[in-house]
Amino acid sequence: MASDKQKAMNKVQKYAFTLTEAKLFLDSHPQCAEAISYYEKQVALYKEAVKEYEDCYSPLTAEAGVKDGKWLWATTPWPWERSEN
Repeated sequence: MASDKQKAMNKVQKYAFTLTEAKLFLDSHPQCAEAISYYEKQVALYKEAVKEYEDCYSPLTAEAGVKDGKWLWATTPWPWERSEN
């Protein structure tokens, strides 16, 4: 069974995937209003998922590495170093 942390990461990855697919579609259909609307919705959902993950666990990018005046990006374990047990 996936932990809450893994579920949060899966949510981030799901929206990252949908953004990639939407961008590829928009490359060949740049005037499609429905696709643009879908893309914008996915961007909002992705940002929300990233924020939820970072608020609960750790930064996903260096840009989010400062929290409460501390540099967390290089001072917290990398994702593959973290134990879910």
